[in-house]
Amino acid sequence: MAFVYLAIRCLCTFLISTTFGYTSSSDIEIKVNPPQDFEIVDPGYLGYLYLQWQPPMSLDNFKECTVEYELKYRNIGSETWTTIITKNLHYKDGFDLNKGIEAKIHTLLPWQCTNGSEVQSSWAEATYWISPQGIPETKVQDMDCVYYNWQYLLCSWKPGIGVLLDTNYNLFYWYEGLDHALQCVDYIKVDGQNIGCRFPYLESSDYKDFYICVNGSSETKPIRSSYFTFQLQNIVKPLPPVCLTCTQESLYEIKLKWSIPLGPIPARCFVYEIEIREDDTTLVTTTVENETYTLKITNETRQLCFVVRSKVNIYCSDDGIWSEWSDKQCWEVEELLKKTLLLFLLPFGFILILVIFVTGLLLCKRDSYPKMNFSVIDEDFPYQETWY
Repeated sequence: MAFVYLAIRCLCTFLISTTFGYTSSSDIEIKVNPPQDFEIVDPGYLGYLYLQWQPPMSLDNFKECTVEYELKYRNIGSETWTTIITKNLHYKDGFDLNKGIEAKIHTLLPWQCTNGSEVQSSWAEATYWISPQGIPETKVQDMDCVYYNWQYLLCSWKPGIGVLLDTNYNLFYWYEGLDHALQCVDYIKVDGQNIGCRFPYLESSDYKDFYICVNGSSETKPIRSSYFTFQLQNIVKPLPPVCLTCTQESLYEIKLKWSIPLGPIPARCFVYEIEIREDDTTLVTTTVENETYTLKITNETRQLCFVVRSKVNIYCSDDGIWSEWSDKQCWEVEELLKKTLLLFLLPFGFILILVIFVTGLLLCKRDSYPKMNFSVIDEDFPYQETWY
């Protein structure tokens, strides 16, 4: 009887649930929509773009949940995606505008709000392209930028292939801290054509992405723009070391020493390369972190020359450019040996002179003593003998 009652109750519950649409919370499939209005915005910073979106629709049932977004983006053609998890409705990063950009985003609901499993929406996608003008060969060639002594930035380039003499190029740059992109005001010119730019003092520009665009104009055909991104501390070319000296440590050891290059770069940021030549035949190159290097020589060495150059080390940059070589310094090893022998002989000579002087002084003092008069009287002899 109890079994029949239970079966009737379950049947009634099923009919009521079916009729009025009631279901168990564990049987409900939780879904969430992707973000709305996902787009890539170019604010005119030459590659620094904004990715922005709006919350998904129908979040009323998840007001107590912390909604997150998984964002993926890359330059078109790249094999890897950059992935970001964020609670914000925007994200900023730098891109190579020579290529297109693609991005996608979806909504994430944490397991606390979804019966123990994370819920993801479908993807929302966006792309961005700079409409290219002109053929690729018309853009500048061999772009080269050097940050001299961590003080002065200079960029140079060659005109595009096949462009006419009426073609001219203009450089624009931007880094975080500037309100807008700036144009070069001090161009390097050859035959009236811009082939480079001398930059003014760049305040607070280190350890930031530095964006450059070089575009062009011509009356005959459109010119393709070029975009470049780098960080200034990675293209520093310091001055060469100065004040090279040599100190004799022992008969067969020479200490090479120099001073850090002039300028604002701190001593802890340098690495050095030494090039040593013995007797114009043996060439040795070594890298050191300090401003000294001890070199061993042999009896057969007759001449020693060395030069040093500097670069910003891995503790202050990811990369760098070697300075020019310092002035060459040479020493005749025979002269060094003579100096060494002289260094060792001088103390012995001084001691010898001192011994001779003291000996002579003692002899002089002995000769200055008064003579003693000794008389011997013998009773057997009638005369007296005196000894001096």
